[in-house]
Amino acid sequence: MAEMMGNRLLRRLAGLMVLPLLMAGLLVTAPQPAQAASGGRIGGGSFRSAPSIPRSYGGGGGYGGGYGGGYRGGGIGFPFIVPIFGFGGGGLFGFLILMAVVGVVVNALRGGGGGSGLPGSGSAMTYQARPDGPVSIAQIQVGLLASARDLQNDLRRLAGVADTSNSTGLQRVLQETSLSLLRHPDLWVYANGEVGQVPFASAESTFNRLSMQERSKLERELTANVAGRRFSEPAAVAPGVSDATSDFIVVTLLVASRNRVPIKGARSAEDLRDSLQKLGAVSADDLLALEVIWQPEGAGEVLSTEQVITAYPELQHL
Repeated sequence: MAEMMGNRLLRRLAGLMVLPLLMAGLLVTAPQPAQAASGGRIGGGSFRSAPSIPRSYGGGGGYGGGYGGGYRGGGIGFPFIVPIFGFGGGGLFGFLILMAVVGVVVNALRGGGGGSGLPGSGSAMTYQARPDGPVSIAQIQVGLLASARDLQNDLRRLAGVADTSNSTGLQRVLQETSLSLLRHPDLWVYANGEVGQVPFASAESTFNRLSMQERSKLERELTANVAGRRFSEPAAVAPGVSDATSDFIVVTLLVASRNRVPIKGARSAEDLRDSLQKLGAVSADDLLALEVIWQPEGAGEVLSTEQVITAYPELQHL
């Protein structure tokens, strides 16, 4: 009994210590703000959990199966194992996904350590939400020479006509954006590609944090089409072709999928081409959420080399 209580206390202490250490790391690795340019955004999606189903617990109980078989308890007693990530450049993207997994682990430890919620014997019947997932979250960023005017026009056109209220419309946006990027390989200069898996329970919050991280790099959003709602800022700073003094256009694709997204990253032009093709092939049935974010978007704005490197430190030169 004493040994069991000791193990329980160690698990609680381990869970409580992880978050402060990770938060300290976040402060160190977070990129410093840069002078921002305006941008545009297309996106939407829905994270829907499965209905609750009855489940019978036996005497030794606890958390048994993990998330859809993807995360099995083991090792030092954690109900999940931290997934293996495939990164093109690492950085804040991977850190935020790791934070989401740790949050689920710590909550499980806190909830399971008190002994009040676990049946001690017999066949107690309770209702538990059937776990969905794990969810793959992939991000590809491409820095192109600002002479890629057609790409900006394609994105504005999509923002004007796309139906972002359903997964079919979002899949079309993903496919069209991937194709537009694939049509300008001669203008690719920088790129980064990363992918990771998280439990369904933390997928939406992780996706939202990653989206907010990218949107915070924009001075303002001049063009937007999100979840079926369109917006275009009028008159004074109307969307238009960037000034000739602009150096780069940066496009971010952020995707949440029910199934694994086997992208290679973006260490080379060949890897980037392969990753864009695979990301664009994610089906409407698998697509949970999408964000397409680009900058600059306003007439006469500049996105210099220094701004690109400062705002997007994970980008690698191709």
